[in-house]
Amino acid sequence: MKVKIEEWIGRPLNRDYWRDMLKLSTPILVYGPIYLMWFILIEKHRFSHYAVIHTAIDDMIPFVEAFVIPYYMWFLYVSLTLLFFMFSCDVEDYYKNFAFLATGMTIFLIISTLFPNMHQLRPAVMPRDNVFTHLVAIIYKSDTAANLWPSIHVYNSIGSMIAIHRSRRFNKTGKVVSDIIGTSIILSTLFIKQHSMYDVITAFIMAIILYLVVYHTSILEAFCKRREEELAVRYN
Repeated sequence: MKVKIEEWIGRPLNRDYWRDMLKLSTPILVYGPIYLMWFILIEKHRFSHYAVIHTAIDDMIPFVEAFVIPYYMWFLYVSLTLLFFMFSCDVEDYYKNFAFLATGMTIFLIISTLFPNMHQLRPAVMPRDNVFTHLVAIIYKSDTAANLWPSIHVYNSIGSMIAIHRSRRFNKTGKVVSDIIGTSIILSTLFIKQHSMYDVITAFIMAIILYLVVYHTSILEAFCKRREEELAVRYN
C-alpha cells in the first residue's frame, strides 16, 4: 500500500514529505481560525439593521427536505478536495484552490460585516415529520438566517468543481461525479430554504470573477513555481 501511494504521489512518504505537508498546511492553519472567529462574531452580534434578501423566484421554489443530504455533503466535498491536492503534492492545484476559496470567503465576511443581511424563507413549521426535516431543523438551530449573501455553500462548491476539472489526477468519470455532487449542493441551498436565488446568482458572479483572477492571470504563477521547485514535485 505504501509503495503504491508513493508511486501515485511521486515521492517517498518520509520525514521530508511530512515536513512539506506541514508547510503546505500553513495557509489552512492560519486562515481557518481567523475565518471561524470572524464568522462567529458576526453571527452572534445583533446589528441594528439587516437588509432582507428576497426574489420572486424564491416563492416558486418548493421546500424539499431530502436535499439536506447534499447540503451536509458540502463540508466533506470542499474540505476533502483541498486536502486531496495538499496530500498528493499537487502544489499549483492546492494553492490556487485555497486562494480561490479564501478570497471569496473573506469577501463574504466583509460584506456580512458592512452590509448585514438576512432572509425570511424558512418555513415556520416543518411541512412533514421525517429524518430529513429533523436534519434541516438542526441546521436552522445552529445557523441563523442572517449573513447569507453571497452563498459560500454555492461559491465553495463551484471552487471545488473548478479545481477538480483542472486537475490531472481526475479522469472524466471523477469529474462528472464531482459535478453531480457540486450541483446537488448548490440546488440544496435553495430547496431547504437556506439561501435566496439572489445569494446563488451573486455567488456565481463572484466565482466567475475570481476564477479569472486566480486561474487566468499570473498573480500566483511565480509563487506556485517557487513552491513546486522547493518540493521538487512539479508535474509537466
